[in-house]
Amino acid sequence: MNPRLTLASSVVGAVIVALDGTVLTVAQPSLQRDLGASFAQVQWTSTGYLIAVASLLVLAGRLGDLPHSPKRGGTPIGHHRLFGIGMLGFGAASAGIACAPGVGWVIGLRVVQGVFGALLQPATLGMLRAAFPPDRLRTPIAVRTAAIGVSAAVGPLLGGALVAGPGWRVVFLLNVVPALVLGTLALTVRPPRTASPARLDVPGALLLALTLACLVHALVALPGWVWTASTAAVTGAAFVRHERRTASPLLPPSVIGSRAVGSALGMLAAASAALSGALFAGTFLLQDTLGLDPLRSALVSLPLAALMVAAAPTCAMLLRRVGARRTTAAAMTLLALGILVLSRTPSIPLLCTAFALVGAGFGTVMVAATHVVVREAPVESAGVAGGLQQTAMNIGPVLGVAVATALLGTGDGPGLPLGVLAALALAGAALGRSLPGLREAAMNDHGDSKDRTRVPAQR
Repeated sequence: MNPRLTLASSVVGAVIVALDGTVLTVAQPSLQRDLGASFAQVQWTSTGYLIAVASLLVLAGRLGDLPHSPKRGGTPIGHHRLFGIGMLGFGAASAGIACAPGVGWVIGLRVVQGVFGALLQPATLGMLRAAFPPDRLRTPIAVRTAAIGVSAAVGPLLGGALVAGPGWRVVFLLNVVPALVLGTLALTVRPPRTASPARLDVPGALLLALTLACLVHALVALPGWVWTASTAAVTGAAFVRHERRTASPLLPPSVIGSRAVGSALGMLAAASAALSGALFAGTFLLQDTLGLDPLRSALVSLPLAALMVAAAPTCAMLLRRVGARRTTAAAMTLLALGILVLSRTPSIPLLCTAFALVGAGFGTVMVAATHVVVREAPVESAGVAGGLQQTAMNIGPVLGVAVATALLGTGDGPGLPLGVLAALALAGAALGRSLPGLREAAMNDHGDSKDRTRVPAQR
């Protein structure tokens, strides 16, 4: 596929998923009243999706890396095909939710939506890795991140306007047309052939899916966290043992054996946890402690989205000039500083400044760390790398909100959780030491922008 069309597809796919999550939050109260649902049922419209998508992301990425059938000449399933299937299914599930007669249907279709979302999300990064050489990945990833930032800013406003006007059902029709158009277009692409067939590690895929599903449930459903956390620990240990013994592991050593990839994934999880937890606690700070209404609270936090969008192209420039190591360390420190300022000031101008710092830090980390994960992985494992990146970005927010919820329950106000989340961001900054510096990045790019396939498996 043409690189520009690939970038456009990757951006739209990422935006559809991000926009769906932001507008759902706005629509949930109206959905609850209209369908006569309980609070627990409404919570499962988010929890069911999270469990489905987080447990299947790595498996979906691996499917995109694998050949379809060696007997057919090694024609791969391909990231474009999975992207197309994911987009079509995601759009169809959204249309179904808009017509759902009851909350049970909404929950079930949200789980289905999570399955198809898991198919398309790793593909949005796998397609970029295949279409662009290593030394030209910075800008596409920055564009993708900026688009996600725009959707984060526009989503609540658009969702609020639609819920107040036509109603909550219209919210789920937003992504139907673009999903169907791009999904159909992606399925018309003929994927390239591959001469290196591989096998799908089915036992490993099942163990990892169960581990991640239990982990997410343990973080979201706190009353049942002991049982699900124990299950996650047992299945996680079984998965590690299986991966060490199998000949075709689900997670290739060329990906998980890279210290840079592991550190970048840790930074993404820490940054997304700090951001989501801070936004959750910040809502109570703005509305309960400072007495701002929801509209004023949204306006005060608007600099976060604006600076996240602005940080994306700036980060691409910083990666070229100073490398990922310094860029991410500075950005995580900036994120921590913004959260600390947020916890210490009642001044509206300083609160806006704090949100701006948080947005600039998180936007920069997201671009830089994602760039490292995608570039460091070999092309034949781009889907797994994309799945791991998306997994970190899904589990991190669940962890951050769980931490904020637990600490808010102590009765000490939002200051304590915000301080802990700032410390988490600073701890994530230490992981930047394992990321490549400017010299290593220049060596890893091979000095040849035309090389779209050969990347060292480990650095």
